[in-house]
Amino acid sequence: MAVSSPCVKVQVHTRYIPEQSVPEENRYVFAYIITIRNLSSQTVQLISRRWLITDANGKQITVEGEGVVGVQPEIEASDEYTYTSGTVIETPVGVMQGQYMMLDSEGKEFSTEIDPFRLAMPHILN
Repeated sequence: MAVSSPCVKVQVHTRYIPEQSVPEENRYVFAYIITIRNLSSQTVQLISRRWLITDANGKQITVEGEGVVGVQPEIEASDEYTYTSGTVIETPVGVMQGQYMMLDSEGKEFSTEIDPFRLAMPHILN
């Protein structure tokens, strides 16, 4: 059974990618830059991810898979891991949230929740 742990913190920054977006075809491309900080005294490994992506029309997409961007990174104690990925939605605004499944150095599985964060085309929201 996976337990939730406060020993890993996740920070997210997002960016709209206008050169890959086609608003007249309802195609809005966003990059997200994620930093995973290991606040524990042991090495942890990210083994899988699950994302829930919701656009402004309420359309939801679930993305699940092993690791992130093709790797299952090990993050040393007091260290961090940063990666960039992206998503495409049909509206200029959306929300993502998710979960990482992690392993500690003893092989115990735990989860790290990723709080909802906004995807928004610049100047679309006040």
